[in-house]
Amino acid sequence: MWHRPQLLNTVADLLFAAGAAMLLVAAAVGVLRMPPAPIRGGVLERPLQYVHPLELEEVLQGRVRGNFLSLSLDGVRDALESLPWVRKAQVRRVWPNRLVVRLEEHQPAARWGDSGQEWVNTYGEVFAASLPEAGRAGLPLLKGPPGTAAQLLSRYGELRAALQPLGLKPVAVLLSSRLAMSLQLDNGMVLALGREQSRSPASLRLKRFIDIYPAMVAGREPRPATVDLRYPNGFALYPAGTLPEHRGKE
Repeated sequence: MWHRPQLLNTVADLLFAAGAAMLLVAAAVGVLRMPPAPIRGGVLERPLQYVHPLELEEVLQGRVRGNFLSLSLDGVRDALESLPWVRKAQVRRVWPNRLVVRLEEHQPAARWGDSGQEWVNTYGEVFAASLPEAGRAGLPLLKGPPGTAAQLLSRYGELRAALQPLGLKPVAVLLSSRLAMSLQLDNGMVLALGREQSRSPASLRLKRFIDIYPAMVAGREPRPATVDLRYPNGFALYPAGTLPEHRGKE
């Protein structure tokens, strides 16, 4: 065997691997025999805008139980996601005794409904939370049947882009139970778009209004309070104090 270098190298490699494995086993046994380390604190990965630190302390009180190994990360995550402004939470352990928490807060994109406590986030999801009056400034109002928030948020973006060349901005988009849409502009004017029609899409009816607005509507006195765009070939203007006749066009 001593005259076979290749065999000697193979045996040496095997002995080295066996020794390394024994060291790993010894280290693992040592770790398992160590007393479990209690959680000493947590670290937030990013600053928070809407969630107050006291809320975190309150919701986690009594939830951070056990040691580093036995603590339920799912329980901590669920507790954090129960906070009104938390959309998603991620929790991970950092040896030897800390937690690292990443919170994704809701970012309000619009008000929702009449309660004054519900909002639509940038994903089109409705959530309930308390928002100071200063934070509500500039948020449009969306109102519609349950499950239509994402659709209305997308529609709001389209309407805002379409009206921008006129210097007009929608401040409210409303969808009735019969799926008839109307919007209120920042100058107080209401546009009644009605329901989507295959022969006369709402976008086409709105474009007709946009094309004619500078010449026929912008300088009109008194300014019309409501513009009925539900007609397939035109629209009707209504002064303040009058309402458009529905006549089944909704």
